[in-house]
Amino acid sequence: MKNIFVSLQKNIPMRKKAILLLLFAVFAVEAMAQAQYYQRYDWPWKWKGKTIVTDTPKRAKGQQHALQLHVAPMDTVRIAFVGLGMRGADAVGRYMHIEGIRVVALCDYEEARVEACQQILKNNNRPPAQCYSGEDGYRQMCEQEDIDLVYVATDWHHHFLVAQCALLHGKHVAIEVPSAMTLHECWTLVDLVEKNRLHCMILENCCYDQFELNTLNMAQHGLFGEVIRVQGAYIHTLDEYWMAYWKNGADDKLGWRLRYNKDFRGDLYPTHGLGPVAQLMDIHRGDRMQTLVAMDTRSFRGKDLVKQYSGEECPAFSNGDHTTTLIRTAKGKVIEIQHNVMTPQPYNRLYQLTGTKGFANKYPVEGYAIDTKSVGGALTGKYDNLSGHSFMTAEQRKTLEQEYESPILKEYYEKAKQVGGHGGMDYIMDARMIYCLRNGLALDMDVYDLAEWCCLAELGYLSLEHGFAPVEVPDFTRGHWQDIQGYRHSK
Repeated sequence: MKNIFVSLQKNIPMRKKAILLLLFAVFAVEAMAQAQYYQRYDWPWKWKGKTIVTDTPKRAKGQQHALQLHVAPMDTVRIAFVGLGMRGADAVGRYMHIEGIRVVALCDYEEARVEACQQILKNNNRPPAQCYSGEDGYRQMCEQEDIDLVYVATDWHHHFLVAQCALLHGKHVAIEVPSAMTLHECWTLVDLVEKNRLHCMILENCCYDQFELNTLNMAQHGLFGEVIRVQGAYIHTLDEYWMAYWKNGADDKLGWRLRYNKDFRGDLYPTHGLGPVAQLMDIHRGDRMQTLVAMDTRSFRGKDLVKQYSGEECPAFSNGDHTTTLIRTAKGKVIEIQHNVMTPQPYNRLYQLTGTKGFANKYPVEGYAIDTKSVGGALTGKYDNLSGHSFMTAEQRKTLEQEYESPILKEYYEKAKQVGGHGGMDYIMDARMIYCLRNGLALDMDVYDLAEWCCLAELGYLSLEHGFAPVEVPDFTRGHWQDIQGYRHSK
């Protein structure tokens, strides 16, 4: 740092020197703050009657909402990948199948992972990327000027830190889930996007699964009538995976994900369940989540897991084995979200839709139940005996899905099956984002989606810690949730 100041004093005129010193001080303070950063549930709140209400920061003067935010089209999207473990390395591989991109930077705490992803580029005849590693690698990377998009696939602690740094350096950001862990992080990202007019997309791949996309298209065509209740979940025992998560040195026996469950109460991983059903409900596009109540079991397995992997007794384990969150919307509809990574049971994201004219369900039984009167198009006159009392037959469902196949699936699904990534939904998510950036379109998921889907962790904690009290869900658009009527993908 001393050498930088000496260089400034010798080679730069006084006025420019003052400006550069000021900028240097700002980024130095930012780096120090990030180095000391620790996630906490400490956002200000108060009681309003029997409901907990969290503070909504005022929008700064001259700052505008970022609904339908779009930027100038990019002929080639220059991408930096940060976090090259399980999710990040797979993403680099998928991007070798997407046109109009160039990987210009690779970054990970561990240098060996960076070298492995550099080899992916070489194997696909792509030019080498700039490489960064170590604790400060992402900060150095964000100073690289030829980066359009920073793709964040780190551990949860660094999701926000990397995203904040990238946005402050003028880069668009895409963040793996959960993209924010606290209300502080949610509101900070919202303000950075609004101030800097940059994209910040939550990488929620489950919004691009085949059943979800087709069901969304059906709902948008009125097939289910008014959607009044939805369910989503992340029910996935992680016993086979706890030790696969990155550990920071030999003394780290738990890995970051088990430690998060040990230290934090509430639904820590809500977005796989909430994201797809929030799109069905047009959240912040005509309706909004208004009030939630959370309830959990106590932790039955957590202490034993800590002892199993660390060899030490665990005096307290915060996360309950099963957490349920109920949310009521401004239009009087209900969302139910569940989280369980502890107990043995089949993988389940629920994804259930109840409408005034029909029903859809993905887990554990996939199917549709629709009243004949609500179905037109290809089914008219073919299946007059449809009833909401039972699922459609396989033949009926096939006809229905052909009639209402999502335009996104028509465009991407065949290639997605070849590329892979959770059955292809990862590829579709990535390809859609690049398509929107290259064509100057609004992204499929914006920073308000990110904040709404991720805020359940801290809001649920407040409910759980205060006798399962109702908690008001903040309006992250700050008054603009009705400006757009109905969720739609950009075309």
